[in-house]
Amino acid sequence: MPFSRRAALSGLGAALALPVAAHAAGAGTGGYTRVILLGTKGGPTPSPYRAAPATLLLLGGRAWIVDCGNGVAGQLAKAGVGLGQVDRIFITHNHSDHVIDLGTLLVLAWDGGLDHRVGIYGPPPISDIVRHSIAASGFDIAARRREEGHGPIGPLLEVHQLNRAGPVASADGVTVTCALVDHYTVKPAFAYRFDMPDRSVVVSGDTTYSKALIALAKGADLLIHEAIYPPAIDRLAGADSALRDHLLRSHTSAEQAGKAAAEAGVRKLVLSHLVPASPDVTDEMWESEVRKSFQGELLIGRDLMEV
Repeated sequence: MPFSRRAALSGLGAALALPVAAHAAGAGTGGYTRVILLGTKGGPTPSPYRAAPATLLLLGGRAWIVDCGNGVAGQLAKAGVGLGQVDRIFITHNHSDHVIDLGTLLVLAWDGGLDHRVGIYGPPPISDIVRHSIAASGFDIAARRREEGHGPIGPLLEVHQLNRAGPVASADGVTVTCALVDHYTVKPAFAYRFDMPDRSVVVSGDTTYSKALIALAKGADLLIHEAIYPPAIDRLAGADSALRDHLLRSHTSAEQAGKAAAEAGVRKLVLSHLVPASPDVTDEMWESEVRKSFQGELLIGRDLMEV
């Protein structure tokens, strides 16, 4: 059978509006969720110290993932989660360190026997990003359909393009809500809140100090918040004034993240998406900044840490 991009994408357009089907035995949360930091580094450049941004919510046997930085499929494997468990994916914004491996994850899951629809939620142009990412693997998809008997990938993908704050999804006792946050020129950018039977979790995405995020996180059990360490920004940026400007206008200092957590009244704060991510900025240094404004439970995120 000759290569056909159209065949490889068969059903993708029609799948965009279809509902996610219930598919797995024991798919409910069972009153218990696990939250695992798959990657805790901010920025697109690979690092030997930390993986790119991604957060896993494991609900029963289902994997809900927030952001898909480089290497997310490998980090899921290290966390002991099969790609066939991927159920919903939430993209906070379309910077490469948050979305570049979305298509890779979907194609690898499909090749690994994915047998249910995956809901994908994110800001525009997320529909185009998914479509083009799948098209980039069109040769491989066509070959594996021809040689391995796979069905089309398109019907397995349900894309929801988000343009405003508010309700996102609700299923199996879990309600997802988003807020618009301020990531400088990258708009829209979202934070997500997951209200589950046993706890509430908020993931900030990339943002400056944000009143909208604080409102979203009010009373949450867990806030996973991005952070920069300002004393190290000059060294990180060097002579690159544009990079320095981006970092300071697009992100939240560790002290401000603590302030946001205190104002929201969250039980636990976890710092992730750390900039810089080098070991010379120690956990103690991050903590000293947060403690200027937040005295609650605090963790400095590490890859594969359960929080």
